[in-house]
This record gives sequence, C-alpha cells and structure tokens, in this order.
Amino acid sequence: MTTQTLARPLGPLVERILPWCSGGLLLLARLWVATIFLRSGWLKFTAWDSTLYLFEFEYQVPLLPWQWAAYAGTATELLLPLFLLAGLFTRPVALLLFGFNAMAVISYPTLWAGGFHDHQLWGWMLLTLAVWGAGPLGLDSWRLARRSPPA
Repeated sequence: MTTQTLARPLGPLVERILPWCSGGLLLLARLWVATIFLRSGWLKFTAWDSTLYLFEFEYQVPLLPWQWAAYAGTATELLLPLFLLAGLFTRPVALLLFGFNAMAVISYPTLWAGGFHDHQLWGWMLLTLAVWGAGPLGLDSWRLARRSPPA
C-alpha cells in the first residue's frame, strides 16, 4: 500500500474543503488589514489637531497640499477598509490601499526605522487580495454569482 492509494479517497474531500480554507485565509487577511487601517483612520479623526500638525510638519506627501492630504488620508483609512471587511470590490480597493500604504512609507521616512516591516506585511496582504479577490466568504463572490447565468 502506497501513500497515493491511502490518499486517493481523500481527494474529493480535499477538493471541496480547499476553496473554503483559502477563503478563510483571504478573510483573515481582509480583517487584519481593514482593522489596521480603520484604527489608524479613527485615530486621525479623533485627534484632528494632531493629524493636521503631522500633515503640515512631519509627513511629506507629494503633489497635494497638506490640508487635502489630511482629509483624503483620513477618509481613505475610514472608508476603504469597510469595503475590505465586506469583501466588496476587493481587488480595486486592495490596490488603492496598497498605493496608500506605499505613499505612507514614502512620505514619512522616519517610519523606516520602526514600522517598515509592518507596512511590508500589509502590502503583501493587499497584493494577495488584489490578485485573489475576497474569496468565497465575501460579497464579491455573491455579487458575481448573481450576475453570471446558471450553467
């Protein structure tokens, strides 16, 4: 008896379970990254004077006036993670948040000393979501299933 003959009966079970396992990992990535961005956005919102100070004197956001950057950054961190939580428009939202994450690293060089590895992890999670989408545990799969005709 070989390993292959022992594993053969498990094949159909593994084929049914695997999409849900990958869906669980994608859900975990969505929840993790959304929580990080929501907390950061909420902190910016509740400490608005500090946020304005940081955008005026610390962050070096290119191409935008610091006031616009403060409003846009806070809105981005409060709104886009809600789409990730729901698994709705996951791919474009993940790409937008990836760009936002990259801009945070670029515009705040002091971050490199202590937080760069965190931003790297979040970036990889966001790229994974951009490639694979929300998985079966998101509203995207429900929305796409409703749009496609039955086979």
